[in-house]
Amino acid sequence: MLLAIDIGNTNIVLGGLKDDKILFEARIATDRIMTSDQYAAEIKNMLGLFGVSAADVEDCIISSVVPPVFNSVQTGVWKFTGKQPMVVGPGLKTGLNIHMDIPSQVGSDLIVAAVAALAEYAAPLVLIDMGTATTIQVIEPDNVFVGGLVFPGVMVSLDSLTRNAAQLPGISLDKPKQVIGKNTVDCMRGGIMYGTAAMLDGVIDRVEEELGHKTTVVATGGLAQFIIPLCKREITYERDLLLKGLNIIYKKNKK
Repeated sequence: MLLAIDIGNTNIVLGGLKDDKILFEARIATDRIMTSDQYAAEIKNMLGLFGVSAADVEDCIISSVVPPVFNSVQTGVWKFTGKQPMVVGPGLKTGLNIHMDIPSQVGSDLIVAAVAALAEYAAPLVLIDMGTATTIQVIEPDNVFVGGLVFPGVMVSLDSLTRNAAQLPGISLDKPKQVIGKNTVDCMRGGIMYGTAAMLDGVIDRVEEELGHKTTVVATGGLAQFIIPLCKREITYERDLLLKGLNIIYKKNKK
């Protein structure tokens, strides 16, 4: 079994894959002060919930956008499995042709998601990843990664709003009954959810106008399932792009 790990700003996603099938997926909170021993214990306990032991892990691959946590997780994996993980970064074959001013600054999570999306959808492709940040990537034919956009994620915006406005409460991301709210909570839900959906629709229109042609639009990330159904554009939701992408990159680089 391949243990695939994606270290994000909010959560660390653990996935087990065998013969290109996802056997399980789990999440643990990203903690910048946990030691490698603590992460080893966390990973062991989480995999134990699915009946997976260290002996079941044949190899491991890690991507990370949180440098302070990466070393602790990587060492924790080694302590638990005895395997030295493959790390997504410069030098690995991805199949992408990155046309950015500084290619090394492209987050490994963006690369992994792009690789997975291109395995299932033809470019030109717009890929939306909705996590701590909302990112939009633009990929042209011949797997050319031309650039994208980054803006605050849904929960980052919502947390900032409730933290800085004394009379606004914390809310859940339930689907609003209508766009125009009749109470404070519904007004906030309509604003954050329909507002984000409309922003995505508008940004995609501008991206296609700049490119001069239409694109296929795919979305992933934990928050996409709440927002994408409210968009007017046709957007395909893919829940497991990161794990699929890690599996593809591992197979491309396995010796």
